[in-house]
Amino acid sequence: MAFAIIIIPGPSVMFVVSRAVSHGRRAALVTVLGNAAGAYTQVLLVAVGVGAIVERSIAVFTAIKLLGAAYLVWLGVQTFRHRRDASAVDPSPVVARSTRSLLIDGFAVGSSNPKTIVFFAAILPQFVDHGGAPGALQMAVLGLVFVAVALVSDSAWGLGAGTARQWFVRSPRRLEVLSGFGGAVIVGLGLRLALIDRKH
Repeated sequence: MAFAIIIIPGPSVMFVVSRAVSHGRRAALVTVLGNAAGAYTQVLLVAVGVGAIVERSIAVFTAIKLLGAAYLVWLGVQTFRHRRDASAVDPSPVVARSTRSLLIDGFAVGSSNPKTIVFFAAILPQFVDHGGAPGALQMAVLGLVFVAVALVSDSAWGLGAGTARQWFVRSPRRLEVLSGFGGAVIVGLGLRLALIDRKH
């Protein structure tokens, strides 16, 4: 089930791909780690009961959704504004931003998607063995399956996009256009997140 959900490219994958094209493979992999940590934070929140609150409270769901959407839009605007900086990089992948900054960005994107926490809240309890260990512990362990699959899948996307970056850096104009497009995509993902309905 986790594989079926993760293999379909969503906001996290698109964000990793945009980072790979803008900053290279290493930046993409750091972003993947941050994103996975953010997703696992949602698993832990569900395990201790916050997921149920988000699932039942329109106000909490909307607040998380809008915060995540606003952050994505801000990142997209920054990427678009600095698209000319991307054309100044040399052919070897460089990380224009600090590792900490990339981790924080990935974590913010991974932890702010309300659709994911609702998914965890709806799915994880179904796999809890009521005769086994405490339910919260079981859900925390089961959530590691989702994170492990996401790490492999998102890393593959990032490495692929980072490799394609080498072709783009041969033409500064190409890289500038792609960086601008990536910024626009991130803004679009933020706007799409803002329009997510709890029913879907």
